[in-house]
Amino acid sequence: MTIKSIIKGCGGYLPEKVLSNHDLAKMVDTSDEWIKQRTGIESRHIAAEDETTSAMAIKAAEDALLHADMPAADIDAVIVATTTPDLTFPATAAHVQAGLGMAHGFAFDVQAVCSGFIYALTTADSLIQAGRAKNVLVIGAEKMSSIVDWNDRGTCILFADGAGAVVLSAEETDEQKGILSAHLHSDGRQKDLLCTSGGPGTTGDAGVIHMEGREVFKHAVQHLAEAVDEALESNGIAPDEIDWLVPHQANIRIIESTAKKLGMSMDKVVTTVATHGNTSAASVPLALNAAVKDGRIKRGDLILTEAMGGGFTWGSALIRY
Repeated sequence: MTIKSIIKGCGGYLPEKVLSNHDLAKMVDTSDEWIKQRTGIESRHIAAEDETTSAMAIKAAEDALLHADMPAADIDAVIVATTTPDLTFPATAAHVQAGLGMAHGFAFDVQAVCSGFIYALTTADSLIQAGRAKNVLVIGAEKMSSIVDWNDRGTCILFADGAGAVVLSAEETDEQKGILSAHLHSDGRQKDLLCTSGGPGTTGDAGVIHMEGREVFKHAVQHLAEAVDEALESNGIAPDEIDWLVPHQANIRIIESTAKKLGMSMDKVVTTVATHGNTSAASVPLALNAAVKDGRIKRGDLILTEAMGGGFTWGSALIRY
C-alpha cells in the first residue's frame, strides 16, 4: 500500500459582473469578432471593486469542502496560488484560513502566475507524500482586473477574475489513482515577455500587465507540448488513454494546438475560455470544477492538465480522478 493524493472535492466561484466583448468595444479599439477570432473569448467575469482575491478564494474553498463533504476542521494546510494577493503580507492563504474559521494547520501562497495552481497542487502532493499533511486545500484565485491596463487592447481583452479550489487528501491504496505525476519548469530568461510594470521592491505599486503577445504564444505552444509529452512518457501512457484534457484557459488557439498534438477531439477538452477568459491561476481549477460538477469528468477518468505563465513558468499533472 502506498500513499496517494486524491482529489476529494472541487469548488469554484465567479464574480457576478460579466463584461462582454461588446462592452469592451466601447472602452478600447476592438470588436467582438476580433477578440473571438484571436482568443476564443466572448465574455469574462470581473470582481466588484471591494471584492478581494481572498473573498473569492474563500467562496471557492467552501464549495470544494461541501463537495468533499469535509469540514474545515479536517484541513491541515491551505495553499493559495495567486499573483494578485490582497496585501503584500500576510499571505492571501492566511486570510482564507481565518475566513474558514481555522485556528490550526498552516497556510501560505504560491506565485507562479498562470501555472500557479499546478505549482500549488504539486506542493500539496509533496506535503502529503512526506506525511506533513493529510488534507490540503489547494486554491487558485485571481483578481487580474486590478492589474490590467484598460487602455491596452492586447491585454485587457484577455484577463478576468475568479477562484477555483480542490481538496487533496491522502489515501492508502495499491491502485493507480490520484496524482500520478507532476512536472514543473521555469525559465527566468524570458521574464520580460510577460510581466507587470511594477512591484513593492521597485515602483512601490503593483503595476499593470505587459505582454509580448506573439512571443508568448510561440513559447506557450512549445512548452506546453513538452509538458504534455513529459507527463505521458513518465507514466508510459499513450495519448489515446487520456479521458480529458483540462488546460489553462489562455487562448483557444493554444488549447487547440495541444489537443491536436495529442490527437484528441475537442469533445474531450474542457474549455471555459469563452465565458471565463484567462483567470490565471484560477483557470485550471475552475475548468476542472465545471467539468466535474456537470458530470463530464467521472471517478476513474484519466485527466491531463497543463499551464504556462509569466516567468516563464509551466507544468503539467496527470491525475486519475
